[in-house]
Amino acid sequence: MGPALGYSRGGFSTKIHLLTDRQGLPLGAVLSAGQRHESAFFTDLMNEVSVPRPRGRPRKRPDAIAGDRAYDADWIRQWCVDKGVESAIPARENVRDGPGRPPTCDDERYRDRNTVERCVGHLKERRRLVVRYEKKASHYKAMILWAFVEEYLSK
Repeated sequence: MGPALGYSRGGFSTKIHLLTDRQGLPLGAVLSAGQRHESAFFTDLMNEVSVPRPRGRPRKRPDAIAGDRAYDADWIRQWCVDKGVESAIPARENVRDGPGRPPTCDDERYRDRNTVERCVGHLKERRRLVVRYEKKASHYKAMILWAFVEEYLSK
């Protein structure tokens, strides 16, 4: 894991790619440099998930995914089809102008996407995550995972 630092619109920063369940509890996180695009880390984020079951192997993928327009890519939609995961990702504006029918998006599922935004808000209440005192990305991710534990204990 590199330093996960880079320039973005806001300056020198780290981007946290976050996956939550429907109740807003964090399931996984991946760090990247601030200028990197979200869709490049989709499969890494999906591989972070491991939900234990009472019997058998842990569950590795969700029933459905709700993402914003940044995740509108043909290969992400194909990944969802291949894995049997329903996707609620709206099409980008420039895709709608192209030939053919734009991909559909389940509006009911897409409304649940705000749970990720609320989880980010809860995580940003911790100053250590906002400021990023840690130099190494592995140490910073450990602080994020510690915040995950606090989120689980608070609910």
